[in-house]
Amino acid sequence: MTHTTPVDIHTLLKSPEVQNVTSAISEAVKERRSFRPAVCPVFLSDYTRAVGVDKFRFDIDPEAARQLPDIIHNKVQTIVTEKKPSTEFIQSYSRARRIGIVFSGGPAPGGHNVIAGLYDAAKRVNSDNRIFGFLVGPEGIIEGEYVELTDEIVDAYRNLGGFTMIKTGRTKIDTPKKMALAKETVLSLKLDALVVVGGDDSNTNAAFLSQALYKEKVQIIGVPKTIDGDIQVRDADGNVLCAMSFGFHSAARAFASSISNLSNDSSSDIKYWHICRVMGRVASHLALEVALQTHANLTLIGEDMADYVDQQRLAKAKAEGAVDYTAYGMTLRHLSRVICNAIVRRAEVGKNYGTVVIPEGILEFINEIEVFIIKLNTIIAHYNSTHDRDFHTSLPTLEQKLDYLGHLVRDVPQGLNTNIWNARDDEVFNDLPAFFQEGLLTERDSHGNFQFSQVPTEKVLLNLVKDYLKILRDQGKYVVGIEKDYFSKVLKQAGLDPEYYGPILFRNHGRGQHLLVKENIISLRTLKNALIQARAMSAEDNVPPAIEKIYKLSVPSFKTQSHFYGYDGRGSDPTVFDCTYTYNLGLTVFSLIANGATGQMAAIRNLEHGFNHWEPLGVPIAPLMRLEERKGRLTLVLEKSLVDVSSPAFLVVKEFREKWLAATAGDDQYRRPAPIQLLCGTEEDRPITLMLNAIGQGEGRKA
Repeated sequence: MTHTTPVDIHTLLKSPEVQNVTSAISEAVKERRSFRPAVCPVFLSDYTRAVGVDKFRFDIDPEAARQLPDIIHNKVQTIVTEKKPSTEFIQSYSRARRIGIVFSGGPAPGGHNVIAGLYDAAKRVNSDNRIFGFLVGPEGIIEGEYVELTDEIVDAYRNLGGFTMIKTGRTKIDTPKKMALAKETVLSLKLDALVVVGGDDSNTNAAFLSQALYKEKVQIIGVPKTIDGDIQVRDADGNVLCAMSFGFHSAARAFASSISNLSNDSSSDIKYWHICRVMGRVASHLALEVALQTHANLTLIGEDMADYVDQQRLAKAKAEGAVDYTAYGMTLRHLSRVICNAIVRRAEVGKNYGTVVIPEGILEFINEIEVFIIKLNTIIAHYNSTHDRDFHTSLPTLEQKLDYLGHLVRDVPQGLNTNIWNARDDEVFNDLPAFFQEGLLTERDSHGNFQFSQVPTEKVLLNLVKDYLKILRDQGKYVVGIEKDYFSKVLKQAGLDPEYYGPILFRNHGRGQHLLVKENIISLRTLKNALIQARAMSAEDNVPPAIEKIYKLSVPSFKTQSHFYGYDGRGSDPTVFDCTYTYNLGLTVFSLIANGATGQMAAIRNLEHGFNHWEPLGVPIAPLMRLEERKGRLTLVLEKSLVDVSSPAFLVVKEFREKWLAATAGDDQYRRPAPIQLLCGTEEDRPITLMLNAIGQGEGRKA
């Protein structure tokens, strides 16, 4: 028995080495905190001016003009160097200001650097400038909860992920009472400006705050944040003003790193299909970027499926003198067939494994599911507006919800369209698996949106995929290809002639590197029958062990592992791109405030062309807003950007689908993205999506 000298734990804990290795502040954090992002040349000067330009135009929604009259005609403002500032300009620019900032919505890597950029710019111009961070999102504005930011607080979070410095929340300032309380807080703090860092709904909030505080001369500036990448600003002529919201690149890289590891795993033990669902409730930008980063075997893009047309069904209907309108758009059944086809083709070349990337909101692009979501959103919103308690509180169990839907077929509540839920809807819905019914009836988010992240999309698809693969296996169409050299070796070692048995067993004997068992051989019994019919054995004999071994190797076992990538990417430390992007957004925010702007969103133009071509801007928020259905009624919101299926980035992914599927003999085409690093000469300077779009536009890499 081994004896060790007793350790004095108190002495051990006092050791500098122990304190160092157990500290919450790792060496990587120290390195990140010390990193100083590059700044756009315009911010190297003492003063900048925000200049309104007329070359960008917007199609203004009449309702936006009615509700936001004081900011609807704002122009795009470019940030330029003020080389010869007047005394009046210097005094105005440098006067002491009180500025509030709030994080709104989910975290996105780089948010802390927005604060750092704003803080540094404000303190450099006038040390008496004061920055206040509202705590736990817009709720902090409503309740007057805030902290004054200091060097110590800001320095502790430079270049770090999360919104930990002041936290975040999803409260919306969307009622007269909330707006009144927010105004009271802003005015009592004597704020000159308020900065709202958030996504489409948060920047919508910024526009309404700007209008509400316009006469009080409190400036409101928005900052585009969302890992989904669905804030992409263009004018009416298609000119790109903001190619991507911040946080997207870091989240995509974090997801890609994990999915790349799964690709390595699946190609090592060659027995699992990894089904990877990535965030992206409305748009598939993250899935597209992850595809480019990892070369996953199959990546589904929702926007691509929305444009799908089943030509075979159209031709069949035309031959019958009819029109099949269900041929337009992808169905859930057809989507499962697309996945099955990829699995079967890879199995045929001995690759019964792989990775599939699915955007979280893919169900929204499926015809029958989209119809259900729209109808259920309307039903839930109507119920909530006509009852004292909401739908999910009143009907807590699935059985109660289904019973209520059943009653709608017979007894339609006043004010609800009689066709909103019919007998056919009820029948089809009741045929869905219970977990999927639960998912479709899940509680909507604070904006009335369907919460795709709460639905196991991959489980819905996998149930259909597994069912169809079983049919294909029973038909002998889903088999694992056997390498012909291996087949020959096994039979020769058993003293059997591979040239004799090959034509009996395989449908493609003599063709190809991988041999496929004949479709009529789907069990050991049918294997024996095939050998008997070919007179290779008698009914009394047993199947030779070598032949049985080859057959069993050809029988596929579809094993899956499901993964959801969302919150891990939101909390990732930012890439160099996002560190630099967000710091310069913070500098842009201060320049807009110092120049008296309000109702503007800080942006950087030419993100797709590399840092040397970045142009800080102020983009008017109000002209970007459109009416959209929320909670059963039309509401003004900032319009989301979907994947453009005609963009160079998408077309490249589409062109490489076959190559990355790798349903051929030989190696897979998996790409290994590097881990997120700050001090690394090989770190990419922007998302691959943006890089390809720039190259595809004929403008190349402007660096």
